[in-house]
Amino acid sequence: MRPIEPGRVYLVGAGPGDPELLTLRAAAVLTAADAVFHDQLVSDAVLSTTRRDAERVDVGHRAGSVRHEPAEVAGWMATRARRGQVVARLKGGDPFVFGRGGEEVQALAALGVPCEVVPGVTSALAAPAAAGIPVSHRGLSRSIVIASGHDRDPAGRPAWATPADATLVVLMGSARLAALAAELVEAGWEPDTPAAVVMAATTPRQRQVCGRLGEIAERAAGAGLGPPSVLIVGEVVSLAPLLAPVVAPGLAAGVAWAAASAAGMAE
Repeated sequence: MRPIEPGRVYLVGAGPGDPELLTLRAAAVLTAADAVFHDQLVSDAVLSTTRRDAERVDVGHRAGSVRHEPAEVAGWMATRARRGQVVARLKGGDPFVFGRGGEEVQALAALGVPCEVVPGVTSALAAPAAAGIPVSHRGLSRSIVIASGHDRDPAGRPAWATPADATLVVLMGSARLAALAAELVEAGWEPDTPAAVVMAATTPRQRQVCGRLGEIAERAAGAGLGPPSVLIVGEVVSLAPLLAPVVAPGLAAGVAWAAASAAGMAE
C-alpha cells in the first residue's frame, strides 16, 4: 500500500455510515491521521476507527447552525499540515458528491498544501441498495439522476423533468420532502410514480418506507423518518418489496420495512 505522508491533507470519503464500507485507503489514512476534520453526519462507528489520540474537529453544518466556509476549514488544515501532521478531512459519502470537496481542494491548492482525494461510497447509491432498490435495472431504468434537495438557491433548482426510464435520487431533502414531491409533479412526474425514502442507510438506525410520489412525504412523516434521508423516485422502487427482505437481513435490528408500504406498492 502507498505510504501515508506527513504534511499532506487527505480528503476522505466516509461512506454512508457503515465502517465496513470504508475503502482500504480510507481506513489506512484514518489509522494514521494526527488530526481529523469531520462533518456532523459522519457516523460514530466510522469516527471510532481513528486513533484515540488524534485531534478531532467537527466542522460540519446542520440547518440553523454556523457554516464553516471551505477556505476557513482549509486554513485550519493547512496549519496542521505545515507542522508535519497527517491531516484527514472526513466527509460523509463521497467528498465530491455534494460535499463541497472540490472547493476545499481548491482552497488547499491556493495555500500550496498537497492533497489527496480518497473516494468513498456515496449514499446516493448505497441507500437505495441497502433498501433493496437497484438504481438501474433492465427494462425499468437506463439512467440515474442525482440531485440535491437543498433550497438555499431556489433559482438554481434542478430541472426535475427527466427521461421516463430514469431513476431520480435526491440527497439532503428530508426537510422539504412535501415541497420536493410537489415540484416533481409540477415538472411532469406522475403522482403514482413509485417512490421511497431511506433514512440512515447502512447503519443500525436504517428505516425506509415506499409508496407513491404523491404520498411519500406523508408516509415518511408518519413513520418518523428524518435526516439523513435519501429520496428515490422511479419504477425501480417497485422492486423494493421483493428485494428488501433479501438484503435487509444482513443489517442490524433497527431495519424496518413498513408492511403497509410494501402492500401499497403491490397494489
